[in-house]
Amino acid sequence: MSTPIKIDIWSDIACPWCYIGKRRLESALAGLSDGKTAPEVEIQYHSYELDPSAPAEYPGNHAEYLARHLGASAEQVRQMDEQITGLAAAEGLDYHLGDIQVTNTGKAHELIHFAESQGKGPEMKERLLRAYFVEGRHVGRIAELADLAAEIGLDRAAAEQALQAGSFAKAVEEDKEQAQAYGIRGVPFFVIDGKYAVSGAQEAETFLQALRKVEAEHKAAV
Repeated sequence: MSTPIKIDIWSDIACPWCYIGKRRLESALAGLSDGKTAPEVEIQYHSYELDPSAPAEYPGNHAEYLARHLGASAEQVRQMDEQITGLAAAEGLDYHLGDIQVTNTGKAHELIHFAESQGKGPEMKERLLRAYFVEGRHVGRIAELADLAAEIGLDRAAAEQALQAGSFAKAVEEDKEQAQAYGIRGVPFFVIDGKYAVSGAQEAETFLQALRKVEAEHKAAV
């Protein structure tokens, strides 16, 4: 049995490009099989906070936050939102940016680590991204996060207890330290097989080229 292709992904729940990049990677993985047996792939998500200083409860809306955070005008924010919504739609994502509830994503990252300990890290990541960008749910409140955990089949009480205790806070910090060691300055950031880096939400073809290279290396090593 060949060794799975490992893909490590640094991203943030509050990063619109991260969800788009996730879909493009998934498209590349779907194309990797070419009608044949697809190689086994192991995906692990790592924590990265675009704004670790963001409060858990932000009094303003998404547009106000971006304008303040980026030093942009209201019109510039509107144009950015329109562009990113269109790009997301091309990947099958129905963004509702006006419904976003801005919050600190630290606890959401802790939840992903909790889910990973239960074998459901990727499922939790997907659920959180959809909750934030599509459904306008609050991903900074422990009760809401526990609800989301339950929605993917995790024990709600166990998830809530882990978040209250900060059981995975150290794991989040270790991910951020690793990102710093790698020189990661923006997300999404993908490391394929521990040696090939893809920075940003590249087109599916870019991911596919890297994956095919790694697949060929794995086959040659057998």
